[in-house]
Amino acid sequence: MGGVERQSVAMTLISKERAILFADVSGSTALYELLGDRPAAKAIEACLDELRIVVAKRDGVVVKTIGDEIMVVFGNPEAACNAAREMQQRMIALPPTAGVKLAIRIGFHFGLVLEDKGDFWGDGVNTAARLAGLAKAGQILTSGATTNALPAAQRTDLRDLDAIQVKGKHEAVRVFELMWGDVDEATQFAGLASSAKVQARLILEVGERTMEFPREKTMLSLGRDASCDIVVSEKTASRLHARIERRGVQYILIDESTNGTYVAIGGDREVLLRRDRVMLRGRGKIAFGTSTAAAAELVLFDCS
Repeated sequence: MGGVERQSVAMTLISKERAILFADVSGSTALYELLGDRPAAKAIEACLDELRIVVAKRDGVVVKTIGDEIMVVFGNPEAACNAAREMQQRMIALPPTAGVKLAIRIGFHFGLVLEDKGDFWGDGVNTAARLAGLAKAGQILTSGATTNALPAAQRTDLRDLDAIQVKGKHEAVRVFELMWGDVDEATQFAGLASSAKVQARLILEVGERTMEFPREKTMLSLGRDASCDIVVSEKTASRLHARIERRGVQYILIDESTNGTYVAIGGDREVLLRRDRVMLRGRGKIAFGTSTAAAAELVLFDCS
């Protein structure tokens, strides 16, 4: 009976095309450690208030606030695009709080979502949330589907980051970065206030060997073959198993193997790549042809 009731409720949900945007405050952990709970929460709320001003101005609606993140809905992708850009511009104008420069990460997606009593969910919401999770401080990411729905004038500020494997989706998502301001200005973010530009940096550890992705190279090969840049001895690895490509400030792991490449990023569930790719972020581990839990040899990475 309960299952029938749940099904009947689900059938009443309305599916609509909406632009869903998630904005997450980056640097809040350092602020809490420095100031304590109440002062830090007050500073973060002041940042969120700035974002709410933009939402109202662009005819959006704040669906919910979850800690230091807000979820917003817009009626069209143009409004979400303009709001995302203005949110970043407002944040960079804010002075540091107790020496900590707060920034935001934004992801937005336009597509079908389910709506009920002012709340939204479904694949469109999940995609927007995942994009926000992929974004770095000061960055705006959107999907290929959203890009296609934008007017030509707004597409000129989009940079193609290629197809990226997103957690919870079987097929890779085409991801674009919205360039919202001066390039030098847009890269000046970190948890602590700093004027240093964020640089692409990837540290790889294989056994007792540690190496940084060479500045002069755009690709590293991994596999059992002695010609590979990183030679692995795992029996389930292919001779030419995978490669890591540097694209701007992103590092993309691309599987080219028979048995697949297993990737665990941070605390996320392990992903199996089969002739597919994923953007490396944070810290994680890579295994060749077998799960990271069962592998005899791992490549550890730190992308910061």
